[in-house]
Amino acid sequence: MKFVKKSKEQLHREDLERIAKYRPLDDDFMRELFRDNMPLTEMVLRIITGKQDLVVTSQETQYDLNQIAGARSLCLDVFATDSKNQKYNLEIQRADKGATAKRARYHSSAIDVESLRPKEDFEQLPITYVIFITESDVRGEGRVLYNFEWRDTETGKPLGDGSHIIYVNAAYHAEGDSSELARLMHDFRCSNPSEMNYELLAEKARFFKETEEGVSHMCKLNEEMRNETATEAAMLEKIQIALNLLSLEAMSYEDIAAATGLTLEDVKELAEQKA
Repeated sequence: MKFVKKSKEQLHREDLERIAKYRPLDDDFMRELFRDNMPLTEMVLRIITGKQDLVVTSQETQYDLNQIAGARSLCLDVFATDSKNQKYNLEIQRADKGATAKRARYHSSAIDVESLRPKEDFEQLPITYVIFITESDVRGEGRVLYNFEWRDTETGKPLGDGSHIIYVNAAYHAEGDSSELARLMHDFRCSNPSEMNYELLAEKARFFKETEEGVSHMCKLNEEMRNETATEAAMLEKIQIALNLLSLEAMSYEDIAAATGLTLEDVKELAEQKA
């Protein structure tokens, strides 16, 4: 198999083509659109929740939740707090498997753990919203929004625990629906800022797609992702070679470490896992 190394010029052209196709539904682009952009976050949350008086007081993109030692950590796309101390987790999910009900439940639970300090009363838990914007209709009912909360299975009366899980269907496209949410989902599918309905979103998309500074920033991010991918691929190749050599049982751990570039500790760990 022949591998061809691409020139910087070719990689740059590919970056420009990729940037032109970016939509708010694309994770990496979405995070840049929302980074340090409370007005945009506030607008999107108002439209999705229907709370027109919602005021965002803080937000962070790629927010790490790792409160419990040993538990699976989470990196939230957007994590925001409003003036009433209500918490919002906004997630973009292009793959259906990334938007399962149990994942939403875990996000909600992790935010609860993050929100309650030692010895604080449980009543201090804030109202929370976990919002998944999905590329396809993962709930399968053709609606633009699915809003879930705990309820009595017999009477339908809300439990009142303050937790909400919302799915927003970005594939929704109903003829004649000019609601704010339908127009917003159109914008999330859109790669051309001039075709977007909401100027707050279009303005930021235009910056990253059409200005020298914004395009340069996105190109740099693409380069960093390529380098990270190449580093991960190289490490996986070293691990596979080490596993093959361990299977042959013809070399010492020290020689395998020298041949692959792994540390002696890494080789010993691989041997233990293989045993």
